[in-house]
Amino acid sequence: MDRSRSRRPSIRRPSALNVHSVAGQVFILQVAVVVLLVIAAVTALVLQARSASLQEAKERSLVGAETFAHAPGTLAAMKSPDPSALLQPQAEAARKNSGVAYIIAFDTNGIRWTHPDPNLIGKHVVGSYAEALAGRVHQETYDTPGVGRAVDAMVPVFDTDGEVVGLVSVGITLQSINERVTEQLPLLIGSAVVGLALVTSGSALVSRRLRRQTHGLDPAEMTRMYEHHDAVLHSVREGVVVVSGEGRLLLANDEARRLLDLPEDGEGRPVTGLGLAPRAAALLTSGRVVTDEVILAGERLLAVNLRPTAPTGSVATLRDTTELRALAGRAEVARERLELLYDAGVRIGTTLDVVRTAEELAEVAVPRFADFVTVELLDAVRQGEEPNGDVRPSMDRIAVRGIRDDHPLTPAGERITFVPSMPQAQGLQSGHAVLVPELSGAPHWRAQDPERARRVVDFGIHSLITVPLQARGTALGMVDFWRSDQKAFTRDDLAFAEELAARAAVAIDNARRYTREHTMAVTLQRSLLPHALPEQSALEVAHRYLPAQAGVGGDWFDVIPLPGARVALVVGDVVGHGLHAAATMGRLRTAVHNYCGLDLSPDELLSHLDELVARIDESETADSESEPVTGATCLFAIYDPVSGHCTVTRAGHPGPAVVHPDGSVTFPDIPVSPPLGLGAGLPIETAELPLPDGSRLALYTDGLVEDRDRDIDVGLELLRGALAHPDRTPEQDCQAVLDALLPDRPRDDIALLVARTRRLDPDRVADWDVPSDPAALGPLRAACARRLEAWGLDEIAFTTELILSELVTNAIRYGGDPIRLRLLYDRDSLICEVSDGSSTSPHLRRAATTDEGGRGLFLVAQFARRWGTRYTDRGKVIWSEQSLDAAESGLDEAMGDLLLDQWDEPTL
Repeated sequence: MDRSRSRRPSIRRPSALNVHSVAGQVFILQVAVVVLLVIAAVTALVLQARSASLQEAKERSLVGAETFAHAPGTLAAMKSPDPSALLQPQAEAARKNSGVAYIIAFDTNGIRWTHPDPNLIGKHVVGSYAEALAGRVHQETYDTPGVGRAVDAMVPVFDTDGEVVGLVSVGITLQSINERVTEQLPLLIGSAVVGLALVTSGSALVSRRLRRQTHGLDPAEMTRMYEHHDAVLHSVREGVVVVSGEGRLLLANDEARRLLDLPEDGEGRPVTGLGLAPRAAALLTSGRVVTDEVILAGERLLAVNLRPTAPTGSVATLRDTTELRALAGRAEVARERLELLYDAGVRIGTTLDVVRTAEELAEVAVPRFADFVTVELLDAVRQGEEPNGDVRPSMDRIAVRGIRDDHPLTPAGERITFVPSMPQAQGLQSGHAVLVPELSGAPHWRAQDPERARRVVDFGIHSLITVPLQARGTALGMVDFWRSDQKAFTRDDLAFAEELAARAAVAIDNARRYTREHTMAVTLQRSLLPHALPEQSALEVAHRYLPAQAGVGGDWFDVIPLPGARVALVVGDVVGHGLHAAATMGRLRTAVHNYCGLDLSPDELLSHLDELVARIDESETADSESEPVTGATCLFAIYDPVSGHCTVTRAGHPGPAVVHPDGSVTFPDIPVSPPLGLGAGLPIETAELPLPDGSRLALYTDGLVEDRDRDIDVGLELLRGALAHPDRTPEQDCQAVLDALLPDRPRDDIALLVARTRRLDPDRVADWDVPSDPAALGPLRAACARRLEAWGLDEIAFTTELILSELVTNAIRYGGDPIRLRLLYDRDSLICEVSDGSSTSPHLRRAATTDEGGRGLFLVAQFARRWGTRYTDRGKVIWSEQSLDAAESGLDEAMGDLLLDQWDEPTL
């Protein structure tokens, strides 16, 4: 064990105080400097303390003299017969309280009035006081008898007229000043000792650390160590450059010389004169902190780290990152493509419109992936239909997008049939993307249209990727990515192109399916709406119906002819959208037609409709798979061309607009009832509007005047302005209203109905009061025959006489007063109306062969086109409508004479 230790080489551990080591020399020098600094500091502090004490003594003596000289009673005492008796006690009291050496008051001749030593009172002052007698403050150091050397301040005391009557002198001895300085010496010396100890300890620690860093080496040993470090510096594979604060190259290792291509004699020369790239030279001389900033040096990409060095200058390290930069570039491309796929998922398919979705695909890809993008779709897909799975090379170009608009590519809207050699046809057959990296060298691509292909290449488009758009295994179309300014496509781009196309294909297929469902709903809705308005003479009618962009709704309108040349106008709106709302609308429209067939009054009709909607809600609420109607609105109006009155009622629906013949527009106050299905049996009110001939009535749904971006009052004012023109036709009114109020993308269905009134010619109306006497039938029949002859209706005179005789006879026998007969000659029909005050309605029945009566209404039903009963506030009206064609009446003259023999014909 001892032998091994004896063979182990001895390691010298020098002391920090070894003058041969760098650490020992530094320590001795630091201690010497610190001792000199401490001595100088103590001396300066003593001198400073003495100077400060002397200045303080001067200020205190001056303040004391001024205070005593101007104290109350000092002036009066000096002017008294015995100043000493008054001033001596005050001076001694003030001296003792203030701690000064003396307070001496004396007259202008220098005779003392006060003194700490009473024996000196009345004796002459020693020293000069001429300056004080002149009225100025005098300060000086004196040897005062009985006190010693002191700092003295002499202040004059002035009389009221400004004359000096006496002087006050206050002094502080120098001995007291020195005592104060002496009192501070222990503190100063103690502070110096503590500071010396701290600095010596710090120097020892610094020297110890320096000893550790230098390992106690002497200069020769440190030189050898530097040589070793220099060898390591030039052997590392990272460039190291040291630049001075003046921008000169101080040090560059071998790797830095290789990376920057530095000359052999570069050290000591300005960096800007070494032939470096301007950016590299500016960076190395900037002196700022840089971390991994990439610069180009020749063909190399260098990562530079730059740090400043003390006192000036900087050190830079260089790494060759050319290959790393290539990897980072590929990673950046991957990141950008992931971001593009994310944006595609957000931006493609926002409208559920096939064409717009294809355009969004083109907009997303340009210019981030391609310079130009074209999209072609099968015709069935564009129409919203289900593709049959057959791969057809004939497609419609839907969208074209590019960085320039003057490109020679086939524009949107044209049909393209791809020949089998085209990349698009090959992609459709294979179901995968096809790459054409260089179009100029692809002859099969030119086969489609050689002239256009030549112009495409001449334009600068050089590369193509075509990808089939497939969803659920079915081809929908193609998307073509073209490049002109960017680098040519490579096989690495195929996977991304297919991913982008796959996402777009799903969105296009969703839009196609929505288009198909929307088309089906619109078709159903339009099939439930009137295809053509019925012919009638009371109104000239025009209409518009516009479904919402988001989907079909439950708006509807109708024009229904009623007995007596009257016409019913209906506008309604079912709450909600979709097929359910459209189907409910069809049910309500059918119900309105059926109720109109019963010739109900407007308020009674809406009451029945309200009950129907409530029953529908109840039945569909019980069925969990169905949605309730949750209400509907309706406006129902009946216009009578004979009286010119319009009876209007509404249930939760906007009121009509009335355009008077002079062009003024009003919105009549129509009583409003709750929406249909929510009335809960509440009564429904009506309003009767007198409409002059040529007036126009506008009925509409709330989608016309209401909008999220517009208040309903604004919509009504726009409607008023659009209708306020007296000479327009209803058709022109409809167009003007839509131009003024229709939004770009309607959020709700819009139904508009405009009707211009036409009064029935008074010459075509005839009425008589009928007495309650059967004998009046003959004269009444004769009067009717004369009126028919005047109208030129002789061919149907017999049938008419038979019908009115039966109706009048029933009214006389079974009805009540008053009884009236009215004939209306309207277009191709003659209407016969008999009204009475009874609400009892006759019934059609088949009489037996043995019955003597009961065949009247049967004959009326046989020979009239239609007949029926209408109830009024004061009774009922039995009416019949005949065709003006005698052949349709089915009654010859012989049969008429036979049936009319029972009535006498005296002149009426």
